[in-house]
Amino acid sequence: MHQEKIQEVINEVKKVVVGQEKMVNRLLIGLFTNGHILLEGVPGLAKTLTVNTLSKVLHLDFKRIQFTPDLLPADLIGTMIYNQLNANFEVKKGPIFSNIILADEINRSPAKVQSALLEAMQEKQVTIGETTFMLDKPFLVLATQNPVDQEGTYPLPEAQVDRFMMKVNIEYPSKSDELEVMRRMTNSKFISEVNPILNKEDIFAIRSAINEVQIAEALENYIIEMVFSTRFPEKYGMHEEAKYIQFGASPRASINLNLAAKANAFMQGRDYVLPEDIKEIAEDVLNHRIILNYEAEADGVSTRDLINKILDKIPLNKSATIQ
Repeated sequence: MHQEKIQEVINEVKKVVVGQEKMVNRLLIGLFTNGHILLEGVPGLAKTLTVNTLSKVLHLDFKRIQFTPDLLPADLIGTMIYNQLNANFEVKKGPIFSNIILADEINRSPAKVQSALLEAMQEKQVTIGETTFMLDKPFLVLATQNPVDQEGTYPLPEAQVDRFMMKVNIEYPSKSDELEVMRRMTNSKFISEVNPILNKEDIFAIRSAINEVQIAEALENYIIEMVFSTRFPEKYGMHEEAKYIQFGASPRASINLNLAAKANAFMQGRDYVLPEDIKEIAEDVLNHRIILNYEAEADGVSTRDLINKILDKIPLNKSATIQ
């Protein structure tokens, strides 16, 4: 039943968004596991359109915030305003008080605004004046950013990027997909309307069902070995790759690999995790948590290259136990 509704959501999004199945899948994984998602790609790849469309398919409050260099934290979380009639200060809540936040081009705003958002993501609460407000559930931040080598951007600090469950790199569409996009967008009669499918109760029920998905101890150990190989690559025979890694993945990587693998298995109609589930989402969970040094940049080595090497190197030992 849940899988049928999830497929209905995907079909509704497809009415508007052409291709980008991976992006839609990762957004749903984030929604069903309470994990924030960061989408990175050059302009025009339907990042904003996909999040907007997905929000319409859900019976949830949605706010879009365009991040700009002059944005202030108060524009995000709210502030205290003086009411002349009552001669006292009142709380004016900001757009962050919603279920789904689209933080559009998050790297266009300076660090103080990014920090205000990321604090709310982590603590699930906002303090305005002397009052602390709990954010409504579910609370999900779907952020987009342009590649940081473009002008006028403020790269997110590594420690703050770590709070995103996944960083999904959005690729250019295929020729056939781009042809369909062109045909739709140049047709004045094209109607981009979708029907709402899921509500809060459905989302919480799906989250409970995902929590019941089984993951074998061997696969749990596999996740731990994978994450530890980013911290101590020499111990795993990756001597060449070791010189490129400045910092390995944090414990959040282990947690989110487990959660995302369970969600991926559930969305494919299984109540158990396969190794393929872990491998499929490994890049999105790890790519922003492995910090490379300047030598890697000079040699043209990317985190994707290292993650592929890790997947090749780390064996799935069914009898292995963590030492």
